[in-house]
Amino acid sequence: MNGWLLAATTFLACGVEAVEAATIVLAVTLANGWRPALGGTAVALAALAVATTVGAPLLANAASLAWVEAIVGLFLIYVGFTWLRKAVLRYAGRKALHDEAAIFDRELASLRERREARYGFAIAFQGVLTEGLEVAVIVVTFSASSPQNYRWSIAGALAAIAVVTVAACALHAPLTRVPENTMKAIVGVMLVSLGTFWAGEGLRVQWWFGDITILMLIAAYALATASSVLLLRRAT
Repeated sequence: MNGWLLAATTFLACGVEAVEAATIVLAVTLANGWRPALGGTAVALAALAVATTVGAPLLANAASLAWVEAIVGLFLIYVGFTWLRKAVLRYAGRKALHDEAAIFDRELASLRERREARYGFAIAFQGVLTEGLEVAVIVVTFSASSPQNYRWSIAGALAAIAVVTVAACALHAPLTRVPENTMKAIVGVMLVSLGTFWAGEGLRVQWWFGDITILMLIAAYALATASSVLLLRRAT
C-alpha cells in the first residue's frame, strides 16, 4: 500500500506542477515559436533528471539509518503543511484561487512584448525548472526512506508528465479544467500523513495498525483541513 500511495502522491504533485509548467511553455510557443519553448523545456527536464538520478541513490544509501527516516518525515510534514496552508486560505476566501487562464494571459502578453527567442527560451527553462524542482525534491526525499520507494515515486512523476503533455498537445490550450486547488489540498494531506508515519517510525513509534495507519492519518488530516476552512469562513 505504501508504494501505491507514494505513486499517487507523486502523480498528483507532479500533475499540478506539470499543468503550471505546460501553461508557461504553451505561452512561449504561441509568442515565440516552438523551438525556444521545447529547447528551454528540454534543458530544464535534463537538469531535473540529473538532480533526481544523482540525489536519490545518495539518500537511499543512508535509508537504513532511523534518524534519516525521521528527518525525511519531518521534511515531508513541512512541505505538506505549506501546501495545506495555501489550500485552506484559498478555500476560506483569504487567498485568491489559482487561476491558470489568468496566468496564461499574463505570460502571453509579457512574451509578446518581447518577441525574442532567447527570452522565450529562458522563460520556458525557468518555468519548467521551477515547477519541477519541488517534485524532484519530493521524489528524492521519498527514496531516502526506502530504496524501493524511488521506483514508485518516479513512476508516478513520469505518468503525470506523460498525461499532462498529451493533454496539452491535444488541446493546444491551458488546462484550465484541471482542479488544481483541490489537487494541491489532496497532495498536502498525503504528504503530511506520510511524513507523520515515517517520522514516527524513525522515532521508534510502534504503529498498532501498521501501514493502515497511513489511511487513518489521511482521514484525520483531511478532516482537520476541512474544519480549518469552515472556521476561517465563519471568522470572516
